[in-house]
Amino acid sequence: MTLLPMVLGAVLCSLVLSSDVLPQADFNLEAMAGKWHLIGFASNAQWFVSHKANMRMGITMLTPTAEGDLEVAYSSLKSDGSCWRLNNMAKRTDVAGKFSYTSRRLGNENNMVVADVKYDEYALVHIFTANGDVPTVVNKLYGRGTDLSPDLLEKFRQFSLKAGILPENIAFLPKNAECPAA
Repeated sequence: MTLLPMVLGAVLCSLVLSSDVLPQADFNLEAMAGKWHLIGFASNAQWFVSHKANMRMGITMLTPTAEGDLEVAYSSLKSDGSCWRLNNMAKRTDVAGKFSYTSRRLGNENNMVVADVKYDEYALVHIFTANGDVPTVVNKLYGRGTDLSPDLLEKFRQFSLKAGILPENIAFLPKNAECPAA
């Protein structure tokens, strides 16, 4: 009986926080361009809870378009040596640093906010999906390299907890070799 109120509270908390997450002030789309390592991943989504034990660090290539959109190309080397790839086109909104996209994998609508970024070091990205019965929050921590300071890891952990994500669903991904160029 006590689990249901706790889950509902986390969902309500994530709804409130997600609508309040603002992009980095003076967001610079061009400075986001290039290679990022996916270091941290946090979500209460069932698909993540089921797969987080097998997740490894991957590479995200961000490519701004002339229209102000952001192409997001992700790849991660699987244990069998094959590559898992996912591409999405994040469309700009009226707010710099805030994008929307339809997931090519899940078909759901997503709102993405670059909440905090130091362009040569790290980026903290917040994604909110309100489709279906249960809203989903995904937080991602990217680094230009494979290592970030303990302070940045803790910053990501705290941000994720405030988003209503359970502590056990905040993962720092193990290092992984990169996929060969496609």
